[in-house]
Amino acid sequence: MFPGTLHTSRRRALAAAAALLVVLGLLAWWLVPFGRTSPSGELTFSTGSRSGVYQRYGVLLEKALAESMPDVDIELRTSEGSQQNLARLAAGEADFTIATADAVATYKRDGLPGAERLRGCARLYDDYVHLIVPRSSPVKSVADLRGKVVGVGQPGSGVRLVADRLMTAAGLDPRHDITPVPAGIDSMPGRLESGGLDAFFWSGGLPTNTVRELSERFEIRLVPLEPELVGKLHATGGSTSYYRSAVMPADAYLKAQGGVPVPTVAVANLLVTTDRADPALTEGFTRAVIDSRDRIGKTVHPAQLVDLRTAVYTEPLPLHEGARRYYRSAKP
Repeated sequence: MFPGTLHTSRRRALAAAAALLVVLGLLAWWLVPFGRTSPSGELTFSTGSRSGVYQRYGVLLEKALAESMPDVDIELRTSEGSQQNLARLAAGEADFTIATADAVATYKRDGLPGAERLRGCARLYDDYVHLIVPRSSPVKSVADLRGKVVGVGQPGSGVRLVADRLMTAAGLDPRHDITPVPAGIDSMPGRLESGGLDAFFWSGGLPTNTVRELSERFEIRLVPLEPELVGKLHATGGSTSYYRSAVMPADAYLKAQGGVPVPTVAVANLLVTTDRADPALTEGFTRAVIDSRDRIGKTVHPAQLVDLRTAVYTEPLPLHEGARRYYRSAKP
């Protein structure tokens, strides 16, 4: 073979190899999501009381987060509820949490430390307010609680916030017209059953297992919270505007309701973080919440109500940039 022919063949081989490398590079660019790196590090998720929906939801969400963000170490911390969750978040003691919209609005209204740093990730599901009494109780309305021993939730809970407001709307002084017992859902059912309480308030997703279990071993009744109460709450303005009239479906607690719907008050739950949270981590967290809805909803029924179409509405908080990125990418 002549030298010129060898030189031409070598050039052709080099050109073909270069073209192959270009093709392989383009294929790798197309297959590998260079624009989305998996976040790493640690995060603390503040939940709620051990028997409450927040904690049960958090345990199942932790598994979903571990699958979608394997390089992130996740710590769950139980809490008294919404108010304590927000305080932890603002103080940097937690990275993500769940809180009711009224508790968030109150935290902001009161100008508490770090309020301006709070950001929303998703609107989750609604909490329904329960006022629970023994079936034989003479209590037919919130106003009938006068002189009674009432479980009002732990001091740092959203239950305490709405219970005090409902009693005030009904013309009661929560500090003097009842005997308030600051307890959580982990102990209030047992106290009612043993006669240590005449009634207790609870605010949670439907159904709350602890309430359902109580209804199956002890005769209880749900006291109606009529729409007029919501009107009185709204009349005070501010953070009370986040309450709405709602109805507990007849089958929420069959034994307690006797197949009859019960009017009540509802308020949205929000997934909350701060402006300190890493955008990639927040995007991944928000994605895991939406993607795990059906799986978690099989065990924690309120999670079934998490909806991509409404999750973006996190008032009274602005969306975190990471959450905004997720919604843009997930937009149909």
